[in-house]
Amino acid sequence: MVLVGVATSAILGNVLEAGLSEQLKSQVDRTASMTRQFIAQGMSAEQILEQMPMQAGTLFAVQTLPNMPTAAVTLDDGTVLALTDEQIGQLTEDIPEQGPIVVSIDDIGTYRIEGQPVSGQSIVVVGLSRDDVATTITRMLTTIALLTAGGLILLAAATAWTIRAGLAPLRAVADTAERVSRMPLDQGEVSISERVPARQADPRTEVGRVGEALNTLLDHVGVSLAARQRNEERMRAFVADASHELRTPLASIRGYSELSLKALDRDHGPSTMQTTEASLERIQAQSLRMTSLVEDLLLLARLDEGQELVYGTVDLTRLAIDAVADARPTGPDHTWVIDVDDEPVLIAGDAGRLYQIAANLLANARTHTPAGTTVTIGVTRDDGNAVLRVHDDGPGIDPAIKDELFERFSRADRSRARQTGGTGLGLSIVRAIVDAHGGAITVDSAPGDTTFEVRLPARPADPAA
Repeated sequence: MVLVGVATSAILGNVLEAGLSEQLKSQVDRTASMTRQFIAQGMSAEQILEQMPMQAGTLFAVQTLPNMPTAAVTLDDGTVLALTDEQIGQLTEDIPEQGPIVVSIDDIGTYRIEGQPVSGQSIVVVGLSRDDVATTITRMLTTIALLTAGGLILLAAATAWTIRAGLAPLRAVADTAERVSRMPLDQGEVSISERVPARQADPRTEVGRVGEALNTLLDHVGVSLAARQRNEERMRAFVADASHELRTPLASIRGYSELSLKALDRDHGPSTMQTTEASLERIQAQSLRMTSLVEDLLLLARLDEGQELVYGTVDLTRLAIDAVADARPTGPDHTWVIDVDDEPVLIAGDAGRLYQIAANLLANARTHTPAGTTVTIGVTRDDGNAVLRVHDDGPGIDPAIKDELFERFSRADRSRARQTGGTGLGLSIVRAIVDAHGGAITVDSAPGDTTFEVRLPARPADPAA
């Protein structure tokens, strides 16, 4: 805007100066012809202007050699003012035979002057004031300066408004982040309801993408906190279950130990020996029960660390048959069906852990289905993978726990009954073993149709690992 103003003023000044020069040339020609007779009579410039008035601001000078020049100027009120010798000296320094040129005279002003010979010994000089040109240019510069200043103020206001409007989504992001930062997220049940407003999270703009990214992050954090809360609840439930499971055998061990000691204190007859023997059997049974729980926990910990697997050739068909043979005595009121091909399905894996998969799935079907339920185990090969399926026609899985079925400490039966409650580790152990073998486990359940499917690679991608 400043450069345009300066350039406009310069162009306008040149145009006005050119116009003034054209006007001056015409005035010189006309004045020279009209004043020829007055000059011949020896009249001074002041006398000539009094006899022949000119427009205000016109400077007129006459020099007839060898006489001194005379000069006068027509003022704005029409009066004629003769120039002093000093002023005439400033004028005659540059009296031109050809022009025009610009001269400045003290107390008179700046003039554009041009001279023209009238006769062999006389020169007429006419000057037009540049006050109008200077005034016009000054007004132009003032107007441009005011417009430029006003435009800059408006531009600054518009820019500030535009920037504030453009950064409004960032302020919304900052406000949302600040509110979330004040929320206690380290304990208890946490729900992050704060989000960047949808209008400030438009993914079509760069700033809007920041708001959308924060909302996505908060969604992930919310899901993680909910998972953490669920894990804490399961951990508390597991601690209660484990405490209950361990308290009962410990109480039994303590009771039978005290019973044996009391019997030994009374006498050492045959009845004492029988009581002691029975007590030791119960102590052993309860010890085995505690050992099983601790071993399950230790197995999960070692599987998490990548330990506990010893690879070898495993006949998955034989393994399924053995698992059913072991399950039949514990579930005589269930119908057990084996659906396998004639050809064995051989894979590379840990035989003991793979057997534990089949045993846990069969035990799960037996525990959570009523008497008379048919449980079918099948082994097939599909697209280079070994597939182990355990199907039952029981009541199905509660949809409320289906998504967390394989989580640790998850229990279908919230009671602590040993017959149905369990510790919530069986299916989590199955998934840990399947994951350790590089396989996958899925479940599809509906009333009367529940199937657990385990897919295992025929051999691991890196057996050494």
